[in-house]
Amino acid sequence: MANSYFQFKQFTIQQDKCAMKVCTDACVFGAFVAEYLAPQKLNNCLDIGTGTGLLSLMLAQKNDMSIDTVEINAEAYLQAKENIENSIYKNKISIHNQNILEFDNKEKYDFIITNPPFYEGDLMSSQQNKNQAKHNESLTLPKLLQSIIRLLKDNGEFAVLLPFHRIIEFELLANDLYYFVQKEILLKQTPKHAYFRSIQIYSCTQLIKTTSDLIIKDENNLYTNSFVELLKDYYLHL
Repeated sequence: MANSYFQFKQFTIQQDKCAMKVCTDACVFGAFVAEYLAPQKLNNCLDIGTGTGLLSLMLAQKNDMSIDTVEINAEAYLQAKENIENSIYKNKISIHNQNILEFDNKEKYDFIITNPPFYEGDLMSSQQNKNQAKHNESLTLPKLLQSIIRLLKDNGEFAVLLPFHRIIEFELLANDLYYFVQKEILLKQTPKHAYFRSIQIYSCTQLIKTTSDLIIKDENNLYTNSFVELLKDYYLHL
């Protein structure tokens, strides 16, 4: 059974009410994007499908910008609200219990981050909250992209975390809307494992994308140097 909370160096994630718990790939995603954004000094960011609020809190730790979070599930919204309000970053982050397809904001965003529902068409769980969090029946990839582009500034960028087997599909959908991958990080659990997740950053500028990989643990089941360097400001024991 997953712990009811996950303690980071500068904030705590309570997760007893939320179907999707803190996971390593989401932490890598948040840390990578936070580091990528830090030199840019952006004004605002949107986190679509915030869940526990993890990604918004990771970005807030490294970036002085306003962050809006949107979460459709009522229990996850309350969990994120709790985590954000109990953090030292509460003045940076606003949370909305709303469907992203209906969400609107007077000002468009410099950057959008999303860890969207996974596993469209795969075996469904009997737990409705987990289905909503893990499957994209209610938020398909085309609908997600349409929402991102509607809410993003013309020169803005967005980042997405996807299962490795979905990245070609998503990239083709984005290309059809004139958005292109700038950076891509492919994640492996160990050197012996296949890639299982991909982090992609998109903009409307068509460049040659840079692709690299990140292995979480080495042959001795220890965190790799690359992982430690990325997560050392967040994980307690790194």
